[in-house]
Amino acid sequence: MYLDYYHLSQKPFQINTDPSFLWLGEKHQEALATFKYGLQENKGFLLLTGDVGVGKTTVINAMLRLMGDDDLAVSVHDPSFEPLDFFNFLARSFGLPGDYTSKGAFVSDFKEFLLQNYYRGRRVLLIVDESQLLSSELLEEIRLLSNLEKDGVKLINIFFVGQLEFNDILLRPENRAIRQRITVNYNIPPLSEQQTGDYIEYRLAVAGVYKKLFDKAAIREVHRFSNGYPRLINIIADRALLTGYTRDAKKIDRSIVRECAEELDISNNLLSASQHAPNGSNPGTPETKTPSRLIYLLFPPLVILLVLLMFYFSDTLLPLLPLP
Repeated sequence: MYLDYYHLSQKPFQINTDPSFLWLGEKHQEALATFKYGLQENKGFLLLTGDVGVGKTTVINAMLRLMGDDDLAVSVHDPSFEPLDFFNFLARSFGLPGDYTSKGAFVSDFKEFLLQNYYRGRRVLLIVDESQLLSSELLEEIRLLSNLEKDGVKLINIFFVGQLEFNDILLRPENRAIRQRITVNYNIPPLSEQQTGDYIEYRLAVAGVYKKLFDKAAIREVHRFSNGYPRLINIIADRALLTGYTRDAKKIDRSIVRECAEELDISNNLLSASQHAPNGSNPGTPETKTPSRLIYLLFPPLVILLVLLMFYFSDTLLPLLPLP
């Protein structure tokens, strides 16, 4: 809707993994360099963590683009498998039959597969996304896969990518063995205000606009709303362009972003209330008895008391009433 108005060739703030919009901030570049080193040195286990929407997928995609044409990489986007299902998924993804009924049969074939690639000089990488969904049982099975070596060289590199709570999972006593084997790790923080502006300008340039559509105050508001999370930056920047179009504004200023932030905050608050309120009670407050609930609870005893009073006064006053 706003593309022609702002002379854009495509929407610059779509939430997708289009490689043409790949932007690496300072911390993303540090993470990429760290994992490039870990992969080249066959460190075995690599760990990337960060809050939702900080750009972990961006780093993964950038790293995959650095791998050679002969290298093999498989991504598991939902690792909530039973171990045998995981083995079969892994086998099919790497081109093996994938109809195993026992762990032993899978490990035998998978080791032979890894050795063949080792002799050919091909690196094998397993990326486990959303690692916080892994069970301790499956974590242990993945750890055992890292035992597959040849002449002291790991035959497979395993790249864990997860949200911040995955660090807490690794600290559990039952996961200490795999925690001790993770030699390369990095946590991605949110973007700074300056990086937020760079990110917005880069995506606008990819979409065909090289002038600054967002003024400095607008950038400040975007950062304040998003806290530097690229996914939220995309959401509010896209809404701001739409609002700017409806206002016939050639430049996005603070008032436009603030209006959009208020609208999005209202939507988020309503969603949060519906998701977190226990049994329909108000979120963020103790579950107290509201006036309507008090009336409902007190109504039966009040009725009983009223009936008893009626009987009492009827017995007392009836003799005093004049006869007709």
